[in-house]
Amino acid sequence: MKNTKNSRKKIIVNSLIGLFLIVIVVGGWLFFSRPKAQSTADSWSVMQRKKEITIGLDDTFIPMGFRSKSGKIIGFDVDLADAAFKKIGLKVKWEPINWATKERLLNNGQIDAIWNGYTISPARKKKVAFSIPYKKGTQVLVTLTKDNINRISDMQGRKLGLQNASTADTQFRQYKNLLRRYVAGTPNKYDTFDKAFMDLKAGRIQGILVDSIYAGYYIRNLSDPQDYKIISAGYPIDENGVGFRKMIGPFV
Repeated sequence: MKNTKNSRKKIIVNSLIGLFLIVIVVGGWLFFSRPKAQSTADSWSVMQRKKEITIGLDDTFIPMGFRSKSGKIIGFDVDLADAAFKKIGLKVKWEPINWATKERLLNNGQIDAIWNGYTISPARKKKVAFSIPYKKGTQVLVTLTKDNINRISDMQGRKLGLQNASTADTQFRQYKNLLRRYVAGTPNKYDTFDKAFMDLKAGRIQGILVDSIYAGYYIRNLSDPQDYKIISAGYPIDENGVGFRKMIGPFV
């Protein structure tokens, strides 16, 4: 009975979030489908003609957007985006990308949106038009239980890993009095977090700075979750939004 109630609650919450995002997306596009600027009209016309929008994602970022065992792209954000754009007659084409190039690909027109646990920040707002926030999270430290790391100060002289151009990357550099003051040298940077976990397991690094939702989901689904520890690292709460090219709509 408890599992049934939790499932129903999850469905209700996800539905509300989906409807909330549908209002944002539909409202923005209907407003900007009017031919105010040639580039805006052209972008919208192409999507209408193709009945398709291309969304970029890191297809290893569980549980927001990742590949099932069969290779299909699935996840929380995938379900929301598919449902939202279906309401305005567009099919989502999911485009796996190098996360470090996401804003360039967006503004070059190679993708039309970024919807993948994408953290809103002042620096990114200069390049991207964001939706209203729909999810909150924070960055945490993941270590191996056997290394007896219980707080960030225990990372003194040890090696850290994180994803290149991620929120972890930005906040590590921004907040100098947190992990940055303890770890040895510059962090090892990875294209995807799963590679960081492989290096952690192999002992090449002793900690990973990563999104709390990713860390929790990833570790719970390992065969040896007891071998890992998630530690609060003192970083602030961050908010996720959907990123669009600024010319498409007033998503700020």
